[in-house]
Amino acid sequence: MGLKPNLVSCDYQTHMKNAVAIERPKRWDHPLDPTMLLRDLDWLIESEPFASMDAACFPNTAPLIDILKNDARISRYEHGDVVIREGEYGGSAFIVIRGKVRTLVSRLDTTASQSTQRDRPSWLKLLADSLKRRPVPEVRNVAATRSSRGGEPALSTNVRSIDDKPRVFLQDASAILNGSTSEPLGEGELFGEMAAITRSPSHYTVIADGPVVLLEIRWQGLRLLRRDPLFQKQLDHRYRAASLKTHLRETLLFRFLPPEHLEKIAEATSLVSYGDREWFSEYKSTRQLDVQDQLLQEPIIIDEGSPVNDLVLIRSGFARRSYKLGAGHHTIAYLGRGETFGLSELIHNFRHGNTESTILPYQESLRAIGFVDVLKIPRQVMVEHAIPFIRGSELPVPIPSPRYESLGPIVRSASHADLRQEVVDPAFLEFLVDERLINGREVMLINTERCTRCDDCVRACARVHEGNPRFTRTGPQFGPFQFAHACMHCADPVCMIGCPTGAIGRDADTGIISINPQTCIGCSVCSESCPYDNIVMVQIHDARGRQLVDKQTQLPILQATKCDLCHSLPTGPACQSACPHEALVRIDASNLSKLQQWMDRS
Repeated sequence: MGLKPNLVSCDYQTHMKNAVAIERPKRWDHPLDPTMLLRDLDWLIESEPFASMDAACFPNTAPLIDILKNDARISRYEHGDVVIREGEYGGSAFIVIRGKVRTLVSRLDTTASQSTQRDRPSWLKLLADSLKRRPVPEVRNVAATRSSRGGEPALSTNVRSIDDKPRVFLQDASAILNGSTSEPLGEGELFGEMAAITRSPSHYTVIADGPVVLLEIRWQGLRLLRRDPLFQKQLDHRYRAASLKTHLRETLLFRFLPPEHLEKIAEATSLVSYGDREWFSEYKSTRQLDVQDQLLQEPIIIDEGSPVNDLVLIRSGFARRSYKLGAGHHTIAYLGRGETFGLSELIHNFRHGNTESTILPYQESLRAIGFVDVLKIPRQVMVEHAIPFIRGSELPVPIPSPRYESLGPIVRSASHADLRQEVVDPAFLEFLVDERLINGREVMLINTERCTRCDDCVRACARVHEGNPRFTRTGPQFGPFQFAHACMHCADPVCMIGCPTGAIGRDADTGIISINPQTCIGCSVCSESCPYDNIVMVQIHDARGRQLVDKQTQLPILQATKCDLCHSLPTGPACQSACPHEALVRIDASNLSKLQQWMDRS
C-alpha cells in the first residue's frame, strides 16, 4: 500500500511532461466584432438607449463599455437585405442606428429567401474520417479560429457581400415590401429581442428598406443590458408595440379577427410571468421530492374553481394542466407556446348567457413548469372582440359534465369527463412532466425490451465523435422505455442562458444546438445548468495526443461536449441508424401522439 502514492506521483509527472500548456480561453476572447474602434464605442455610449443607462446596474466584471465592445457590432445593410428571417432561431437583437427596416406582418413567401442546404462532407470524406485513427479522443486544433456566434443563418441562393460579410437579399424586395403588410422601424428602435431572449424562432421577417446601419447585440450582452430598469421597460414596451399583435395574429383563434378587434384585444392584454427564469438551478433538488410535493413547488397561474376572468395564452415555457383527485392532482396535459387555457369555460358561459345559474368556474388548474410567460385576455374583451369571429372548427369540445358547477360554494359534480381525450397513459404524462422531458425536441428513447446491449449505437456515436460517444445508455425510465442521457435539443435550451461566449448556439434552419469548440472556455456553466445531465466536460488534446493544460495553473483544460445529432451525416443520428433491432429512436417528446405510436409499435 505504501508504494501506491509514489506510483501515482510518478505517473502524474510523466503525464505532465507530455502536456502542452496554453492560455486558458476567457469570457471575451472572441468579441462579436474584433475590429470595433474606440471612437465607435465612444459614439455608442453617448447615444440612446445607452446614454440613459445607469452604470451602477452593471457588475464590475461586465461594465457597459465592455458589453458593447465585446457583445455588439455595427453592421451595414443594403435595400432588400434580410436581417431576420421568419422561423430562424434568434441569437441577436438589433437597434436601428441609421435608416429604416420593415417588419413583414404577412408571411413571406419562402421561395423568395429559401436557404440552401448546408455543405455536408462527401461520402468519401466520411469514410476517410471513420478510418482515421487518433491517438486520443477529443482532439482540438488550438490554433484555429471561428466566429463566436453560434447558429448563423444558412445563406440563400441570393447572396452579396458587404464589408466582406455575406448578406441574404431579395431580388424583388420593393415588390415584396409593397405587396405585403409591413411595419416600419426607424432610428433608435429595437427588434429581434424576444426571439433572442427566449431562444425561440422569430415570428416575423425583417428587411432593410434602403441603406441601413444596425447595431447587433448578441443575446449574452442583451441579457446583461436587461439589468438596467429603463432598458427592460423598453423591451416590454417594444413587445407590446410591435410583437404582441403579431403573436396574437398567429394564434389560430384570432387569425380571422378584423384588425380593429385585434387592436382592442392587444390593448387589453396583460403580460404576466410565473416561476423563476433560473428554474433549472433548483430543479435537480426538487426532482427528488415526491410527485405531489413537486407540484406544490409550481406557481399557480389559474386555480380550479375560481371565476373565469381571463383567457390564458402561453407566450413561452410550459404549464401543467391538472385537476384535484383525492389528496393529489391528476395531470391531463401540458401546454406550450401558443396554446390556450380557459377557452372551454369562456365558450360555455357565452353560450349559456353568463347567467348566475349557468356560469361555470375554471374546471382545472394551470401551473407554471419552470418559468412561464403568459398573456391574459379579459373575459369581457374575449366576448366582445374574439368569440364572435372564432370559426366553429376551432371551438373546443363542449363541457358535458362539469367538475365544478357553481361560483358560490364550490360544488363538484358526481361524475365528470375530461375536456379532451388523453392520447397517452396519464401516468406516463405525469412522468414526462415531472422529468421535464416535455422540453425535448430530439429525445433518445430506447425500448429496453428490444435492446440487446450490443453497443452498436455507442460505437457508431464514438466513430463520428473522435472516439468519445456523446451519450450514455442510462437515464429516466418508464416501464421498458428509457430516456437516455443525450442532448434533447430542447425547446427551451437553458444551457444557453449562462454561456459567456456564445459557444452554444442553435442552428437557424435545423434547430440543432451545438457547441463551438473554438469559443468554449470550459467554464462548465452549461454543464451545471443542464437539468438533464446531458452535457459533459472532457479533457482535450492536441493533434499529437498531448493533453492541453492551463499555463498558469497547470490544470487540465476542459471543454463541454454533447450530442449534436450527427448533423454532418446525411443519414442523421448515427445511434439510430446503427441500431439493428429498431430499439432506439430520436423523437419529439412534445408530440404525444407520435410518441405513443412509436411506443405501441415497438
